[in-house]
Amino acid sequence: MHRILIATRNAHKVSEVRTMLGDNFECLTLNEYDGVPEAVEDGETFGDNAAIKANTVADWLRTEERDHEIDYVLADDSGLEVDALDGAPGVHSARFAQEDPVAGNSSDADNNAKLLRMLGEKPDGPKTARFKCILALVSMTEADDGAVYFEGACEGSIQKEASGNAGFGYDPLFIPEGHEKSFAELGEEVKNGISHRSVALAGLSNYFNRDSA
Repeated sequence: MHRILIATRNAHKVSEVRTMLGDNFECLTLNEYDGVPEAVEDGETFGDNAAIKANTVADWLRTEERDHEIDYVLADDSGLEVDALDGAPGVHSARFAQEDPVAGNSSDADNNAKLLRMLGEKPDGPKTARFKCILALVSMTEADDGAVYFEGACEGSIQKEASGNAGFGYDPLFIPEGHEKSFAELGEEVKNGISHRSVALAGLSNYFNRDSA
């Protein structure tokens, strides 16, 4: 069994990862560790930020010489790209409404409100968009800060008002291709089958299955 530290405290992400990876993985989170330094997510791409987060945690474990028994550190960076906004919010998805970019993330409600406000200033027409996710997997047996990457995307569009109470982030606004309901309405089982993170996690699962074949 692989022991993986998921470099997040986001309960929604942890639930998705655990569900997708199944019983062959023991998944721990940052909530089970004290003193983990905050990663400075100043990368220009989702892959940059995912690697920064994974390596920040891995380096901390190595430097402190902790009896961690962790095989891998897994981190993700994900966000929404809206074509009418030239790909925004992109890597700034979690802090889209925050005027001070170093002050931390803004609330889902504020991010959604800003997105709708900006799209309201654009001409009428389809508001195509996609969720993207990059996973960075760092092996604790390697010391070169290298990472293996897995990418996933889910195409769709942005509706004019929020609907649904499930999910998080931009889920109430995002209608995935082939569906008429938002991610926040479709339910966890449907979302986990088509989401950007599920596609990336499927690549991760195939990676481990290949190694064990």
